[in-house]
Amino acid sequence: MAENEHQVEVIHSWSATGSLSTTLMYSFAQRDDTEVLDEPLYANFLRVTGIDRPYREELLSKTESDGNKAVKDIIFGPGRKKYRFCKHLAKQRVEGLTNDLMKGKHFILIQNPLDILTSFDKVVPPSFFELGFSLLVCIYNELCEMGKPPPVIDAAELQEDPEGTLRILCDELEISFQPTMLKWEAGPKPIDGLWSTWCYKTVHQSTGFEPPRKYPKPFPFSLYELLEQSLPLYNMLRRHVKRKSSLLSSPLPPPDLPVPANEKLLAWVGDEMLTRESAEVSVFDSVVQGGDSVWEGLRVYNGKIFKLEEHLDRLFDSAKALAFENVPTLDELKEAIFTTLIRNGMFDNAHIRLSLTRGKKVTSGMSPAFNLYGCTLIVLPEWKPPVYDNTHGIVLVTATIRRNSPNNLDSKIHHNNLLNNILAKIEGNNAKADDAIMLDKDGYVSETNATNIFIVKKGRVLTPHADYCLPGITRATVMDLVVKEKFTLEERRISLSEVHTADEIWTTGTMGELSPVVKVDGRTIGNGEVGPVTKALQAAYKKLTEESGLPIPTYLES
Repeated sequence: MAENEHQVEVIHSWSATGSLSTTLMYSFAQRDDTEVLDEPLYANFLRVTGIDRPYREELLSKTESDGNKAVKDIIFGPGRKKYRFCKHLAKQRVEGLTNDLMKGKHFILIQNPLDILTSFDKVVPPSFFELGFSLLVCIYNELCEMGKPPPVIDAAELQEDPEGTLRILCDELEISFQPTMLKWEAGPKPIDGLWSTWCYKTVHQSTGFEPPRKYPKPFPFSLYELLEQSLPLYNMLRRHVKRKSSLLSSPLPPPDLPVPANEKLLAWVGDEMLTRESAEVSVFDSVVQGGDSVWEGLRVYNGKIFKLEEHLDRLFDSAKALAFENVPTLDELKEAIFTTLIRNGMFDNAHIRLSLTRGKKVTSGMSPAFNLYGCTLIVLPEWKPPVYDNTHGIVLVTATIRRNSPNNLDSKIHHNNLLNNILAKIEGNNAKADDAIMLDKDGYVSETNATNIFIVKKGRVLTPHADYCLPGITRATVMDLVVKEKFTLEERRISLSEVHTADEIWTTGTMGELSPVVKVDGRTIGNGEVGPVTKALQAAYKKLTEESGLPIPTYLES
């Protein structure tokens, strides 16, 4: 070790081709405590792969082409400054390199392939390998497995807010930010690799991080397949960026999930199983274009799906009423549901939102004539206990929004166009109530924005006719239990004053089961506690869910 030399701390920058990596290298070169290396593994990469470049022979003759020697003597060799910044392209981490390369500090620099491919270097023809996103994901995962999850920064952030992004990066690397990192002189640099004559003409004109263009260049659609391959990998890495810029980005912090275990789940979309963040439908899908979809809620109890056959019957009826074509078969629906539950290990206390859309369109528009791909099936499972307080009861208010009339849109079609209900729910939220009662056009009670409703008066159980409301499956189940438990059941019109003066009230739905109501529009129901009829039916319903349902076939039986 020469005089004034010592062991340095190495900072590795990993990126895809054309990702602002040279600009970031110039930024680190302005620090008074850092020396930089421009792609010290490039010669080894050319030697191992045999790839041709205009400067290949010169590079192989003038720089170290043995990768492991480069790691030991150049990357981790002694130096005169505290830090050594090494710019690497992910593709240059080829087979045979020592694992010592993964020592030190690491971060990953990404850029949207839409931007990379638009201005790809003419010296290097674009390819999936040259982009290197799959290799970046491998590097990220390997570092995570080593207990060293690397910071991920997006080139777009560097362009839009250089100082803020660099401060975050420096903080993650546990080094101080230096304002000198923001500016440098234009022109070639002594630190440039010898390929700079071919590749650095644009960056040599820079004196700092250039702001992004207001509008991008047109995309070269000859590279569309390459974009399809790379964009999901970019988005996967982008999820780990601490701050994300976007035209429509939300300033809100990531919310907490009601059930944290649902952060990692698998959903069925179309004909494939996808992770939570990847579970999306096409922008051409009818559910996006017009809420043109039908749905069911399913609940799982102790390895069985409660009332599955009834829910699927209603799903098919709704699809037929809306004239869906190319609908999946009953067996196909069951197979998708069972497979999704088994993959997630969800055999109890789980809920499925089952949706069947009219499918993807060949072009945007209202007409079902554009739906030529068949229906889209969505099986969304979640760990979900009952969504209401079924022990102490809930509070309702009456909404000003009236429930749809069959003259307009029949509520017996269980469709996804829920704006009528959502507007009522907004009123409930604003009143800090659990839900909102919706009246029909004549002012009689129909249901709540999400559930059917029952009242008890002088020992008689009353529920509205299913003229304006959905004839719920839980509603029908509870009506059967009312009779079985020897209570008197009456289905008729119910006025709002009858609700206000009821002895007991409860609501029914798959997600909430039987939910007692203790207050409506400021009026206390009964004595303000869960009543005896409600308790009896809750117990009978619980017993029924324990004893019935379609068993989920497990992998042990297959």
